[in-house]
Amino acid sequence: MNNLATQIEHYMGYCKYQKKLNDKTLKAYRIDLSQFTAFAEQETEPLTKSCISQYIQELHQRFKPKTVKRKIACIRALVNFLEFDEQIEVNPITKIRLKFREPAILPKSLPLKTVGKLLKAAHSSLNNTNSTFQYNMRLRNVAVLELLFATGLRVSELCSIDAKDIDLKNGFVKVWGKGSKERVIFISNSEALAALRKYMAAYSKQIENAGYFFINRLGRRLTEQSVRDMIRSYSKISGISEHVTPHMLRHSFATLMLEEDVDIRYIQSILGHSSISTTQIYTHVSLGKQRSIMRKKHPRNRISI
Repeated sequence: MNNLATQIEHYMGYCKYQKKLNDKTLKAYRIDLSQFTAFAEQETEPLTKSCISQYIQELHQRFKPKTVKRKIACIRALVNFLEFDEQIEVNPITKIRLKFREPAILPKSLPLKTVGKLLKAAHSSLNNTNSTFQYNMRLRNVAVLELLFATGLRVSELCSIDAKDIDLKNGFVKVWGKGSKERVIFISNSEALAALRKYMAAYSKQIENAGYFFINRLGRRLTEQSVRDMIRSYSKISGISEHVTPHMLRHSFATLMLEEDVDIRYIQSILGHSSISTTQIYTHVSLGKQRSIMRKKHPRNRISI
């Protein structure tokens, strides 16, 4: 077992220093691998077909398919690394059937009218403040919501934006997505850019000191939970009954872009999906566009009887 712990540490070092994965990904890998280590602690040889198969069976009993898939992928990556690094002679994963039916979960998105209500609530809050501090905090909230919807960013990507990676003069932001993949997204909406520029002017010194673009009241990096709480608060103010999350704004961005006839490969690039199949799930939720196409484009409309 000590050998497995050493192998995992070697692999984590590779992920951190050679693959340069971000801290959040490294933390998830470590959790997944520590769970496997705990399961296999009684095994003298944990990296065998038998042990890994039993562990996968237990995963299916404890977790949802999407979580199981991620945890299996983590073990597979470890074993593949050890085989390539010649720390093991036989790769046990190659002898295990890993394919299983994963139910399609359609992303929850908001209609444009609801997104508008959320943004209006944030903008309106600027007219009802008791102090400069409160005004500036609400100005930051407006900037956060505008950027989320303008770009379809993941909330973790938004909170991790470095001050140097956003260019409001030319209107673009550089982000580091899953697997530390870099992409550049343009911010074209004038109101979104105006909100971001006002925020930057109000917080220029704090941003410079923190190094991050979005900061909290203590002058530190804004957290993902703070953004979730912010959205929940504005949802309540605007009378939205649904539980709105940052990821729903990302889904809404993608769905509404698709309904505007934006090519799905452009949407894939903006969202930072490594596979087009991930982006294609939005084709299943764009029912409004489907209805419009069937009404306006169906060839039966050209047949008169």
